Order: sequence, then C-alpha cells, then structure tokens
Amino acid sequence: MDKDELLAKAKKPAEDAMKLHPFYKGKVEVSLKSAVRNYDDFAIWYTPGVAAPCRAIFENKEEVYNHTNKANFVAVVSDGTRVLGLGDIGPEASMPVMEGKALLFKYLGGVDAFPICLDTKDPDELINTVKMLQPTFGGVNLEDIAQPKCFYILDRLREECHIPVWHDDQQGTACVTYAGLINALKYVGKDQNKARISLIGAGAANIATVRVLLAAGIPAENIIITDSKGILHKGRDDIPKEYADKIKLCQISNKEQRTGGIAEAMEGADIVIGLSKPGPDTIKKEWVESMAKDAIVFACANPIPEIWPWEAKDAGAVIVSTGRSDFPNQVNNSLGFPSIFRGVLDVYASTITDSMCLAAAEELAACASEKDINPEEILPTMDNWEVFPRVATATAMKAIEEGVARRVLSRDEIFNLAEKQIKRAQDQAKIMMEKGIVLLPPED
Repeated sequence: MDKDELLAKAKKPAEDAMKLHPFYKGKVEVSLKSAVRNYDDFAIWYTPGVAAPCRAIFENKEEVYNHTNKANFVAVVSDGTRVLGLGDIGPEASMPVMEGKALLFKYLGGVDAFPICLDTKDPDELINTVKMLQPTFGGVNLEDIAQPKCFYILDRLREECHIPVWHDDQQGTACVTYAGLINALKYVGKDQNKARISLIGAGAANIATVRVLLAAGIPAENIIITDSKGILHKGRDDIPKEYADKIKLCQISNKEQRTGGIAEAMEGADIVIGLSKPGPDTIKKEWVESMAKDAIVFACANPIPEIWPWEAKDAGAVIVSTGRSDFPNQVNNSLGFPSIFRGVLDVYASTITDSMCLAAAEELAACASEKDINPEEILPTMDNWEVFPRVATATAMKAIEEGVARRVLSRDEIFNLAEKQIKRAQDQAKIMMEKGIVLLPPED
C-alpha cells in the first residue's frame, strides 16, 4: 500500500462516521434486563412489590448491590473541555464521544454506561455533581476534561467518593501505554529500568503515564518530558503553580538537565511516547533518526499521530504504535477501561489504585506475549475478546488483595462472572442485528 492509499485509509473512518451517526441517531439505548411475562409482572417490578426491596435497602444500603443494577452502572462524565484532539468543544459536541465510550463499555466489558455531559467548566460543580450521582452508579469514568483541573477533580473524587472514579485520559492511557511498553522493550531486549524514555507532551495522559512508570519502578532520572515551552528541568520558572505535577517532575526527572525542545528530548532516547499536538510533523523524521538503536515510537495523538507510522519506520524505528485502530499496534484505552471496570464492579470495589492499574497492564501485556511478540502486535487487539475477562480478573484480584473490595470471590469465580457478562453483551448485540432490531448500516 503506497502513502496515498494509506492517507486515504486514514480518512475513511471520519467519512463513515458522518454517514452513520445521523443514520442511528445515537449508539446506545436502555433495554430491559428483567422478564416481562405479562402485565402482572409490573406489580413485581414497580408498585406495590417494589416497596419490599426499597425497605431492604433502607435498612442496609449495601443491599442496593443485590436488588438493583448499581453494580453494573457506570457514569461517563465530561464537561467537553478537552475532547480527543479537538479541544474545548463543549458538552453537546462531546456527546458522540461519550456515547461511543458507552458502546465500548457494553460490548467489551458488559458494563451499562451512561453518557453524562455537564454544562459547567467549574471543577467544584463537576465534583459535587459526581458525588451526588453515587447512589445510582457503581463507578464513574471521567472523560475529556482539560488540565490542570482534571488532576484536581480526579484527586478529590478518589479521596471523597465511596465508589471507584477513574479518569480514562489519565489512568486508562497510562495503563495501556505501559502494557505496550513492556512488550516493546521485551522485543528489542532492553531493560525498562535502564531505558531512556522521552515523553512528548505534558498533558493529562503523559503526566499519568509518568506516574505509572514511576509506580512500576522506572527511575525518574531516566525520563525526559517536554511541554509546549520545551523540556522540563529544574530551571523552569514559567510553570503556573496550579500545575503542581509538572513542577514536581521538573525536580525529579531529566538527570542530564537537558534544555531545548522535542528534538533535544528525543536525541539518544530508547523510547518516545507522544501524547501531544496532533500531527503529522509534530515529530520529525530526523528526530527519530537521532534516537538510540532499535528505537520505539509511540505516536498516540488523536486523530492524527505526531508522525505517520511509515515515516517513523523509514527513520529507523523498530516498533511504532499509534492511537488509531487502522494502523498496527494501537495503544487503545478500549483494551483497558471496559475490563478494569468489569473487575472492580464485580467485587464492588471502592476505588481503583495505581497497583490495580499495574496489575491490569501486566496482564494485558501477558495476553500478547504468550505468543511470540510480533513488532506489529505488541498489544492484543479488541477482537481478542478473551483478553477482557483476564484483565478484569487481574484487576479484581488486586482489589481484593489491597482490601478495597466489598465482595471477596475466588479467581475462578471472578473470571467466570466476567466472561458471562461480556459474552451476554456480545450475544445480545449479535441477536439484535440478526433479528433486525438493530438495523445494519446501508450499503454504499
């Protein structure tokens, strides 16, 4: 496939999206979970019968997990201030993304997720709204919220909520990026504790990636980070105080105290992780050429990677990943969040810790490395559906180990429960299409 064909292929998903979004007018809807054998069943599901489970929950709030679907409800919450590579486009314009997230939650994790796009940019209003939603939901997925407030929002909600709160642009991206990194380093035969890692972009995703790398034991001194003004180093005095994470990283990263921009950050690096301004040409071929032998390039900006994969390969990169499904080695949050939430929901976890993220990442990497690692397949793809119950199980077991699970189950019980829920969701989708309840897209 020549470069023109590759570029045409890259544009196709957007073209199809503009046809099919108006066709379906939404990607998710509410369907029944309980049987309605006849109209008499309404007396069970609503009044007068419903009063009995209400009383049971009133006497013991934990009974809500037994009498309702709370343990499978997730709120996908956004204020639309940092959507994909589109920026601050507002809550209405963020709805297609949040609905898409809900679709992935259901199909890949068997999780019932609801898009909740809030008309506020006030972080405290968003925090209070999420806290008020806790009686209904078993977990909250924060999405597409601008920094630095996204850090403040996540930190407060993790501290103040009794259900797990996760920011997928931070924790999800970091989890899957680290999983890919494990296998990429294994393929090129490099030690993660000695590898020189350059991160291009200091937004929510890369700041969280650094946190996960540090939690995995990677020395901070081996990491170099750039933001829009250049490399983070101890001499940077231009960072506003509300960017506390960046200020801290100035002090602990970049052993050589390099200065300059992306070119200087990438020189001699074993790995570059781009989660920055969409490309192409945010990362240039000559900068990849300056990297160490057997270079690894993660160009994960959306919707266009910082450098096209074929350009990075031409410049000498051995492994190239992007955030797109139409290229090999997609670093895709969808490999993480549906199964991680599946695991935490099934054990009624109260939070998602960094250790749980690492457990999920290691299991995700193991799913790909059990076969010989292919430089074009350092991560599983979403059609490897057995990956999802495995990652769910690893996450749930770590929650139990750390004492943040309300429900203690065996490994086999967790795996079987996750497998059943995911299979049910996928079978349901298949049957609905076969029966014409969900229409197939019109042919071109």
